[in-house]
Amino acid sequence: MAEKSDVQIETPDPHETFLRLWTHHEPQLRAFVRSCCPKAQEVDDVMQEVSVAALRKFSTLGDHSAFGPWACLIVRYELLSARRRFARDRLVLAEDVIALLVDEGAQELPLRRQQLQALDQCLEKLPRERRELALAAYARDTTIREIAGQLKRTEGSLYQLLARLRMELHRCMTLALAGGES
Repeated sequence: MAEKSDVQIETPDPHETFLRLWTHHEPQLRAFVRSCCPKAQEVDDVMQEVSVAALRKFSTLGDHSAFGPWACLIVRYELLSARRRFARDRLVLAEDVIALLVDEGAQELPLRRQQLQALDQCLEKLPRERRELALAAYARDTTIREIAGQLKRTEGSLYQLLARLRMELHRCMTLALAGGES
């Protein structure tokens, strides 16, 4: 958990400071929680609990530059708590596995941030129609069948197009993360 926040925010209002730090780190935290929870609703539930717990405990964080690793600890406890709540579900990870994933996830926060930035940059390079399609395909409450109907395409052809888009984004991100032009 050596990562420190590169967001330097010191405002007189602790709620504003928290909100700015939370907004900066939330995408990486959510991506990590998503890797541990099989269902989108569980991810939302865990993230809500993490945000509430983090806000409540924020006054105990002395060094705001350590917000990322500190929030990862809260994620760890909330994932363990969620595991107990969803223990009847056969897709629940063992507590020791969650602990290992959280430790590894905290170390990967800088890489996740780079990956999200590369994805954003690569999405911006796509033509508007393709970018909108890629984003719509992964939006909540949207099905491939609905999108195919709107575009007057078959589901199979839409899956093929999305596969090509994913490959294009993967190549672009690989180049961007390697430091090359994408």
